[in-house]
Amino acid sequence: MGVPVGGTVLVLGVLSVLLCLVSLAIGSHSLTLEEVASAFVPGRTTVASVIVWQLRMPRTVLAVMVGAALAVAGVVMQGLTRNPLAEPGILGINAGASLSVVLSMSLLGLTDVSDFLWFAFAGAALAAFLVHLMSVRSADAGPARLVLAGVALGASLRSITGTITMYDSVTFDSYRFWVLGSLADRDAVLLVWVAPFLVVGLVLALASGLTLNALALGEEQAKALGVSPRRARALALTSITLLCGASTAAVGPISFVGLVVPQVLRLALGADQRRLLAVSVVAGPVLLLAADVVGRVILDSGEMEAGVVTAFIGAPVLLVMVIQRMGVRGR
Repeated sequence: MGVPVGGTVLVLGVLSVLLCLVSLAIGSHSLTLEEVASAFVPGRTTVASVIVWQLRMPRTVLAVMVGAALAVAGVVMQGLTRNPLAEPGILGINAGASLSVVLSMSLLGLTDVSDFLWFAFAGAALAAFLVHLMSVRSADAGPARLVLAGVALGASLRSITGTITMYDSVTFDSYRFWVLGSLADRDAVLLVWVAPFLVVGLVLALASGLTLNALALGEEQAKALGVSPRRARALALTSITLLCGASTAAVGPISFVGLVVPQVLRLALGADQRRLLAVSVVAGPVLLLAADVVGRVILDSGEMEAGVVTAFIGAPVLLVMVIQRMGVRGR
């Protein structure tokens, strides 16, 4: 493709900065850009500075980090499975986090995000480990077996989650707000907790670009190039676990960011995983920041969760992709 990576990163970076400014200004108490700018002046404590630094800055930074994490995880997931319709939730990681959150709510009575954060992350990590274990316990371990293991485990975990919430109304009331995927009411403490996992996950994902390119040629070709398919899958799965586990634990399961962003970038940049991974770091925040801002202004009272907005964006894209693939296979 002829689209230059540098220009794409520059445009997306400018969009991200503009959306960050809008995110800091928009809310139940809207601020002008001058008031937002004044909040960055040292030594001045105003209503605007309190709103910006205590309420909206953690939310905005978290949107940037989670958007980047989900987009990068989507690129890795699609490269790992060689399936353009794959997205991070297909490995059952979100389902593992959801079940762990439900159990912590039902058995321990936890209701605050900061309380069940580690349960969500542990559930995501355990689900990823089980999927990896199920996929490698065979001589024909490969992307298809990895996907099948993820789908099977995810379906099982979701059925358990559904059963618990069906018979525990108190847990359901708390769970239904988290499961929609929201950036609201997230503070700086939560950001500090999840940031190390997101940073390590991003580093591992960016380091897997070459091996994902090799795997795209087939396992035999990858071996001929000196790449171990099992080690490459383990590295990729580790990065997906860190990125999706920390993101889901912090804001709930937000869908379609990991599907839409890689698809759009692949159309513009081609199939080189290194290029896709690098640009997705700035493309993901654009989508999630935009979804969060739209969610704040679309309703007369209250706000719509970012996960709901991304679903409205991603569902039509997924439908078009499925129809296109069916059309190609039907020829």
